[in-house]
Amino acid sequence: MSFTKQFQLYESEATKFIAELKKNNPNLEEEQRAGRALLWDKTPINLDNSEREKSSRVKQQPYVYQNK
Repeated sequence: MSFTKQFQLYESEATKFIAELKKNNPNLEEEQRAGRALLWDKTPINLDNSEREKSSRVKQQPYVYQNK
């Protein structure tokens, strides 16, 4: 599907805004990656530690406020 020259030269306001933002702040993408790593990327799970933690938990009775 080919577009005419008129549509090939079109640039939306959002695209212009993002291009200007990147031009004004060249470290923007690097900062975004660092923020994503801080909030979303998790450290690998150590299976030995997680198994030990799971086995060391004290079982809780079904209704906590009832005394035996």
